[in-house]
Amino acid sequence: MTVTSLPDFRQQHSRFLKAVGALGGAVTRYPHPLRGPDGEMLSTDVAVIGRADAPQVMLIISGTHGVEGYYGSDSQIAWLEGLDGSQLPPDVALVLVHLINPWGTAWLRRVNEDNADLNRNFIDFANDIPPDTGYSALHSIYTCRDLDGDERAAADAQMALKCAEMGWNGVKRIVEAGQYQYADGIFYGGSEASWSQQILRQIITHHLQMARRIISFDLHTGAGAYGHPMLLAIAQRPYPALNEAKRLFGEWLTVIITGENGESDTGVTATATGYLSQFMLDQLPETELLQLVVECGTYDGRDMHRRVRDDHWLHLYGDVNSEQGRAVKRQLFEGFYPADPDWRALVALRTRQIFQRGWEALQQ
Repeated sequence: MTVTSLPDFRQQHSRFLKAVGALGGAVTRYPHPLRGPDGEMLSTDVAVIGRADAPQVMLIISGTHGVEGYYGSDSQIAWLEGLDGSQLPPDVALVLVHLINPWGTAWLRRVNEDNADLNRNFIDFANDIPPDTGYSALHSIYTCRDLDGDERAAADAQMALKCAEMGWNGVKRIVEAGQYQYADGIFYGGSEASWSQQILRQIITHHLQMARRIISFDLHTGAGAYGHPMLLAIAQRPYPALNEAKRLFGEWLTVIITGENGESDTGVTATATGYLSQFMLDQLPETELLQLVVECGTYDGRDMHRRVRDDHWLHLYGDVNSEQGRAVKRQLFEGFYPADPDWRALVALRTRQIFQRGWEALQQ
């Protein structure tokens, strides 16, 4: 089963606000300077259920990779709809960051308005940016002007040669690690702190830094085995709360330590820098922060890479509003949020189980 229609950003946003309103939650809106494909206003919305100054917080972030935000938003809405607001403990609050990359969600892009992958953008641009670790030799593969013509065939042949030389995993380690030299390239980390990075800093200041303890979930799809939601802790180095996370989630938790020689068999790229997870840890050094990621597997990694590559071509050279453009978007959306009802039911169940364990831990 594949998706035949594209999601409605405005409807998604309205559903979220309705679910927050039913619990009497407070919403802070952070308007985005750009608009969506139908001229709609865009924003990141932060909902707080419970005391704004609660010492313990469960934080759920959706939409770091825009198109993945529909799974993330649906998960947030489902959690709200199953929550009894009258039973909230006085010292525990729920904070939901709804679509930290609203432009990418509305336009059905993994990246943001600057073609930046947010999970490569959360670095300190005042320091030296990460060096080119081999992407320059592959850049032309991702800037060919055909989707399915002669140039694409030549680019595919170049990719095949590279894969024969270093294997698909070797190519993936280089390309998906991110790069900061080519603004028109794939997995671009940006040239400055993105709008979303700046907004997340504000969210931390206004909604999170007063908490003593936070269990945080950043919601993603696309990597790993089909229909399998992984619970991950992603960081550049071990941190104190990891032991508590391991105690709480046991064998369900996989720890990924990132870096130049990082390795992971999860499908998540361990060689990347600029993860939101590490940014959160850096910004809240005095907080007991269990910074976790839920990553729901979809299609084969090479197939997902092709879908992202096709969408990259579309925004470089194609027409988003053409039938070809809509076909590319349907393929991308299906890749990150499969229409298969069993897939959706399974990831919804497992995501709720993960939330429930974190929620109960905060109340003990």
